[in-house]
Amino acid sequence: MYIIETHGLGKLYRRTWALRDCSLAIPPGSVVALVGHNGAGKTTLLNLLVGLIQPTEGSVSVLGGERAGSPAALDGVGYVAQEAPLYQNLTVGDTLRVIANLNRRWDQGRAEARLAELGIPLNRRVGRMSGGQQAQLALTLALARRPKLLVLDEPLAMLDPLARFDFMEMVMTAASQEGMSVVLSSHVLAELERVADYLVLLSHGRLQVAGTVRGLIAAHHVLSGPVSAVEKLTGRLPAVHVSQGNEEARILVNADLKAGELPEGWRAEPASLEEMVLGYLREPDVSALPEAEEVAV
Repeated sequence: MYIIETHGLGKLYRRTWALRDCSLAIPPGSVVALVGHNGAGKTTLLNLLVGLIQPTEGSVSVLGGERAGSPAALDGVGYVAQEAPLYQNLTVGDTLRVIANLNRRWDQGRAEARLAELGIPLNRRVGRMSGGQQAQLALTLALARRPKLLVLDEPLAMLDPLARFDFMEMVMTAASQEGMSVVLSSHVLAELERVADYLVLLSHGRLQVAGTVRGLIAAHHVLSGPVSAVEKLTGRLPAVHVSQGNEEARILVNADLKAGELPEGWRAEPASLEEMVLGYLREPDVSALPEAEEVAV
């Protein structure tokens, strides 16, 4: 059983593929980091997962086989968008009542208790709250639905470092206590490395790598050595990205290295999550997808 499963998933906007041939099988209980450059297809994938849009090709299911967007899936999926659609003129208490009436699953006590812990009074107008408080309110609304899968689309983008830390602490506490799975799209790699145990990396509308963070890091190495041997090494090892200076080169490879495999003067180090992600993202588009006339991502 998988919390998220896709097969050949794709989404076409006009004549342009925003996402194509994406196949995933993510186990329950995972905290998934979804990364990629702007326009990589991240928001398209998230919208497909929560059922806001329908695929052009392929299939997507959540919660162990429920069709994304179906009533059963909607009951078990919480979603926090980058710009949470909060009613700025309502009080926090009125916001809770409105959202409660729109959901079949709702825990009013949990929502009120969480806001009390955060020091957010129910009589405060949403428009008078800080960005961090509004992000916490949006998260509270999602968690009060008791979701099995929480989907977060760039929730940290507008927050200061302390607010980001507090937000992620709340997410991880909820995930740990309730066995909830989380998908988090973010450009803040340091935050992702701290919390994620699974990585999905998109580039130019295609899936590049997916797997456990531990397994992917173990499989990737950074090689450093003289430029003269680069061609020889890249001919033998699956190189992800090559950067060259005047005398020394660095190569990110996805390979199990054997003793004595490297030429003299070369050394290998384990790749960090940041080095691995940036290596894939620095590569040019080789997917040959049509250029965008109009792309929604």
